[in-house]
Amino acid sequence: MRAGTLRHRVTLQRRGDTRDGIGTVTETWTNEATVWASIEPLQGREYFEAQRENADVTHKLRIRHRSGVTREMRVIFEDRVFDIEAVLNVEERDRELVLMCKEEL
Repeated sequence: MRAGTLRHRVTLQRRGDTRDGIGTVTETWTNEATVWASIEPLQGREYFEAQRENADVTHKLRIRHRSGVTREMRVIFEDRVFDIEAVLNVEERDRELVLMCKEEL
């Protein structure tokens, strides 16, 4: 992975639940880490192949490998939110993760 391609600063967030004084549960998001990433919209054939796998995938994000990244997390980039649909460990070498994501509109 070339460091120059990781030019976007993104924040990984983990979902949690908070209970208030009367017992109402509210979904909250806490920041896990801020990392460098590349953000690539899926195009052409790649987009159609991803649609067969998961109908909602719209973007591919690449980050350096970090343990603990799961589908239950999301990525924040500026004012955009990406839900993680799949986490792929490139070549199973623990160097790079590809996050197949759906952008919330």
